Amino acid sequence: MLPSSLKNLIDQLSKLPGLGQRSATRLAFYLISQPPADLNALAQAIKDLPTKIKHCPRCFNLTSDSSLCAVCANKNRQQNLICVVEDILDIIPIERTRQFSGVYHVLGGLISPVEGLAPDKLHIKELVARVKQLLAQKIQPEIILALNPTTEGDTTSLYLEKLLKPSNAKITKLNRGLATGSDLEYADETTLINALKYRH
Repeated sequence: MLPSSLKNLIDQLSKLPGLGQRSATRLAFYLISQPPADLNALAQAIKDLPTKIKHCPRCFNLTSDSSLCAVCANKNRQQNLICVVEDILDIIPIERTRQFSGVYHVLGGLISPVEGLAPDKLHIKELVARVKQLLAQKIQPEIILALNPTTEGDTTSLYLEKLLKPSNAKITKLNRGLATGSDLEYADETTLINALKYRH
């Protein structure tokens, strides 16, 4: 009944998170009603993703080229204050508070034996290397463990604490204003500001 190109679009859209076949169909019909110039701009933006979006070699945030991300490259940020997050999306709400003057380290997940995510699958060795580099420069690092208050988040935090303890780096965690099982990504600004301010 539907043209094959439209069916293909619906199939591709339905692979996106939160979009089932029905929502994908609605979105596809919305798209075909848009001006060709808008569709071409959208198609180009998607096409550019694999070549124009890279990971920061230091913290694994996103950057538009192979150099440091905007946060790591900012000389006004405290390079010895490292906020460890699970995912790139967790950076956005923290930045929105405008209360954090340090830098980030994206683990790329949490330790989860069920999902086959062992410590060596995450960016943990790179975090250890950053801490060692700061200490070698006689700079005292503070590592803020800003991981989601879930079983996996707590397991990862505990692992990192044990791993980094011998280095004598200061290790703090966000205050437990965040509800257990919640995602940092969805926390409101006031809760996050207080969680950062009263970290322990």
